[in-house]
Amino acid sequence: MTNNSSLVTEKENGCLGERCLGKVYLVGAGPGDPGLFTLKGKSLLESADVVIYDALVSPQILAAINPNAEKIHAGKRRGRHSLAQSETTKLLIEKAHEHAVVVRLKGGDPFIFGRGGEEMEDLIAAGVSVEVVPGVTAGIAAPAYAGIPLTHRGFSSSVTFVTGHEAAGKYRPKVNWQAIACGSETIVVYMGVHNLSHIVSEILDAGLSPDMPVALIRWGTRPDQEELLGTLGTIVERVEATGFEAPAVVVIGQVVNLQQVLASSRPVVFP
Repeated sequence: MTNNSSLVTEKENGCLGERCLGKVYLVGAGPGDPGLFTLKGKSLLESADVVIYDALVSPQILAAINPNAEKIHAGKRRGRHSLAQSETTKLLIEKAHEHAVVVRLKGGDPFIFGRGGEEMEDLIAAGVSVEVVPGVTAGIAAPAYAGIPLTHRGFSSSVTFVTGHEAAGKYRPKVNWQAIACGSETIVVYMGVHNLSHIVSEILDAGLSPDMPVALIRWGTRPDQEELLGTLGTIVERVEATGFEAPAVVVIGQVVNLQQVLASSRPVVFP
């Protein structure tokens, strides 16, 4: 377990000539349930000088932040960005010049569709010491809390995690949905609600049956977690009819049918 004394020792690192830089920790806060937050992450919050946090971090985890720490909201939600990504990275670099322990608190896991790799690259290029602290990612936790195992010897021996919201000007023009549909027995789509109609159309064109089960899981692992079940042939219509909205993960595959049996033993999440 990380303790405060080890963190203090690390505060002495990162000196450039007569100037010392602090260290940035990219900490995964997990999907929502504070019980899934790591001990190392909690220790860092208690020792932080400044915490720059995302929108989906639960209030219970934010309550663990050192009361003397500076707190900065940098959350990104569709259409409502508190800070642009470039501004967030610039802020991290600035705070590392002012403070010893800087925590970038990110929902889920920093390296799973969390832009942690981008932030780490920029920090290293700026000469700032940086460390990643993994978190439980929503694509694993939300289905588990809904009673959906992503793998099962009777139904699925492969899982693909993919984003349904792609950056403009990225390294390739688009996700190859047909290849994913043909190459994996379970598909987990992050940020896929807004593009669900297109995603479903692409997967059906790849040859998957309209009867393939689909689950949408909103606010995964929180007390207000919601699920919407359907098939590739019905899920878009069901979303429109119910007004189901993001943030949610989408699970596609035969394992979704196990929800009928396993959901009765789902974990209890306390407010």
